[in-house]
Amino acid sequence: GVTLPGLIAAQTARTPDAVAVRFGDETLTYAELDRAAARVARRLAREGVGPGSLVAVSAERSPDLLPGLLGVLRTGAAYTPLDPEYPSERLAFMLADSAAEVLLTQRRLPVPEGCAARVLLLDDPAEWDGDGADPAGPGADDLAYMIYTSGSTGRPKGVPNTHRAIVNRLLWMARRYEVGAGDTVLQKTPTGFDVSVWELFLPLITGARLVLTQPGGHKDAAHLRDTIRRHGVTVAHFVPAMLDVFLAEDDVERCTTLRRVVCSGEELAPHTARAFTARLPHCALANLYGPTEAAVDVTSWECAGDLTSVPIGAPVDNTRLYVLDADLRPVPVGTPGELHIGGVQVSLGYHRRPGLTAARYVPDPYGPPGARLYRTGDLARWREDGQLEHLGRIDQQVKIRGLRIEPGEI
Repeated sequence: GVTLPGLIAAQTARTPDAVAVRFGDETLTYAELDRAAARVARRLAREGVGPGSLVAVSAERSPDLLPGLLGVLRTGAAYTPLDPEYPSERLAFMLADSAAEVLLTQRRLPVPEGCAARVLLLDDPAEWDGDGADPAGPGADDLAYMIYTSGSTGRPKGVPNTHRAIVNRLLWMARRYEVGAGDTVLQKTPTGFDVSVWELFLPLITGARLVLTQPGGHKDAAHLRDTIRRHGVTVAHFVPAMLDVFLAEDDVERCTTLRRVVCSGEELAPHTARAFTARLPHCALANLYGPTEAAVDVTSWECAGDLTSVPIGAPVDNTRLYVLDADLRPVPVGTPGELHIGGVQVSLGYHRRPGLTAARYVPDPYGPPGARLYRTGDLARWREDGQLEHLGRIDQQVKIRGLRIEPGEI
């Protein structure tokens, strides 16, 4: 089966000496990244990490980040990101709830309270002597990552996604936006937010270069503009609120290498899309939609025409979308209903939350035997042209700068 480490290994064999990762003035070639990740994988395997394991990763953007994440994946384990910017209480909860066996972190970051995991420092060369055998690696149905999302009861919930699911999403994106060796992809999304998964791994399976912004740089529009210009970034993601901030910055027109921007995480307002195409007419803009529970994104729409409205578009590969009533019956075109997602990207449910899983992941009456639908809690309707319009939430959840916030958690 196809997995993230398998695809990256194939690319490394094709272009070992090409630059894979750039952070400030530092670079890693594909071969150097491969060797660094192998050292991490061998060390983790000595700790007993393998398929079925979870490894927590709390790290700022730095040259250590990619070898750490890829090293985890090469053992067959999944990584669960602990964003260093989260409140300490939330980090402690996530680490305990995940029951991660190992925590990979950096010297400058505090270890969450009550940490029962073995702590290994990514920036301590002594930890990574590289002895031992290379682990066999994951299968397509092994977990790749588990990201925590907002919980309606006030407790975040872990969402585990398989290699099969995320690889489908990445291969769709590589094909749809023709991402290849000539591209430079900006990595600015914090690892606790699932957009980071494609930013980190799409370049590495396509032979492109990955440019990491400085820690905190994702909130600084001038830093983003300068990084795009300095490194010739061609592909970047923005949540719509940050795209507004970016477009208010002087000189963004000089980001002439930028050819493709994708927006997701919250509603893309027509005025933002129009402002973007006016300031950066040479750059294509797409609106993507999807929950963490279905491997990042499940729809896309190309921003074109008069932009009086911005739908969420049509499904990505191997994905089925249904707008259903309360009895799981399809509603007519133009009629609002709850959006349900089926297909290869639907996650396995919520980590250690069987009741919540049963409520949100339901048998798929329209799919093959054993298939499940994820009930998104989002209202949507089909347009006559076969595109989907997003009409907001059914429940109380709100989105602020792309982060899902449940009032019960505040």
